[in-house]
Amino acid sequence: MNNRITIDPHVCRGQACIQGTRIPVHQILRMLACGDSVEDLLQEYPSVTHEDILACFDYVATLAEEQVKPLQAHVDST
Repeated sequence: MNNRITIDPHVCRGQACIQGTRIPVHQILRMLACGDSVEDLLQEYPSVTHEDILACFDYVATLAEEQVKPLQAHVDST
């Protein structure tokens, strides 16, 4: 993972945040999904850079491509 996204159990309850901030990745993506532009975000959060926003996308893309193996069906042995 890149060095712009951090997970610290003592910051925002361990949510993935932009390094050096208390701004969670999910907040950035939710604002974009709700219609805010990158420029809006940069004005709203002066400590965030364009590269930080791209890192949020990269982080979420990595999560989305995670391979999930289905659990075997529970067999009742009674």
